[in-house]
Amino acid sequence: MILGLAHRMVRSTDTRLLWKFAYNFGYKGMRSVQRFKKRLKQGQVFPPFLYISITNACNLRCQGCWVDVASPQSTVTFDEMKTLIANAKKHGNSFFGILGGEPFMHPELFEILEAHPDCYFQIFTNGQFITDEVAARLRKVGNATPLISIEGREVVSDERRGREHVLNHTLAGLEACVRHKLITGVATSVCQTNYDLVSEDWIDELIARGVHYVWFHTYRGVGPMPAPELGLRPEQIVAVRRFAVEMRNRKPIAVVDAYWDDKGQALCPAATGISHHIGPWGDIEPCPIIQFANETIRDNDGDLFKTMTESPLLADFRKTAAGATRGCVVLERPDLLAELVERHGARDTTARKQAAQELAALQSMTSQHQPGQEIPEKHWLYRFAKKHWFFGFGAYT
Repeated sequence: MILGLAHRMVRSTDTRLLWKFAYNFGYKGMRSVQRFKKRLKQGQVFPPFLYISITNACNLRCQGCWVDVASPQSTVTFDEMKTLIANAKKHGNSFFGILGGEPFMHPELFEILEAHPDCYFQIFTNGQFITDEVAARLRKVGNATPLISIEGREVVSDERRGREHVLNHTLAGLEACVRHKLITGVATSVCQTNYDLVSEDWIDELIARGVHYVWFHTYRGVGPMPAPELGLRPEQIVAVRRFAVEMRNRKPIAVVDAYWDDKGQALCPAATGISHHIGPWGDIEPCPIIQFANETIRDNDGDLFKTMTESPLLADFRKTAAGATRGCVVLERPDLLAELVERHGARDTTARKQAAQELAALQSMTSQHQPGQEIPEKHWLYRFAKKHWFFGFGAYT
């Protein structure tokens, strides 16, 4: 199905965008992982993939959201992003995940994209601000792919996202992306109320709508309203993994699942050190759902490499998480995370200042780590890519 996907992309996307994707994300991304692996041998951990929540502002109010979307807007500014990205590029990085809140509510988003034509950006968005004008500008910039969140059909979307007519507005944004020949993805946080989207019919619908890739990740109940009842049962998590592997072999669409290696063993990107997160106040956190930090992007005169490679908190997190589970330590062992926070005197990086209490209230839940239930990759290309550019990197040895 790789040839089918390639055929679809050539026919439905701008050739210039395909080239930027192949070079800035594909070739340079592989090169950045190679540099990452060399640094590991020297005891330095600087992630090749950085995820940055550039604003806390959002127009929706989703169940299980950990971001202070109702608080006064805070942003990582253009100048801060310029310094951050320039520093990361010195060490081989070229890919950046842009999160929120809702990234398209950041007043300088396009200025950030335009300032770094040699990088590639994946924008995690609800799609509701993507008009034809916005999509046209994304095509002109050429170095960003919108990853549009769809959390269910009409009724479920409204319930999950806290607003009315959410799906229609989101689909309008998706259609604008497709019309303007953008490389377009759809993400779903799979939970009990939208589990029906884990289906061949849904994949076929996305293909018919012109979507190029889909990302299924399992719901993680954290934040002020965690809604743990939405969490998946162990057998459902295994079924999501099996579904992703099968669809890769049968459908002309890329299927992303970032929490398993080529052998089907679970992994945590933050525990391996392949990615860490920067919050809307500039705090450097292990991952988006862990809202504690001791360092910011402004430390060491903006030398992000020095700050991250010398962070005792990040180093201890990687060691603690990898030593406890191959899955999500937040879901499985929130008690260990609480001990880590106390051990390092880590700051609560939220506006609500209730993260410690929320963490203490979490109950242990199932994550992707289920020994004996591994489902290896079937397609040779996915297997090769995961083995060489996205696996445990010795974190679990």
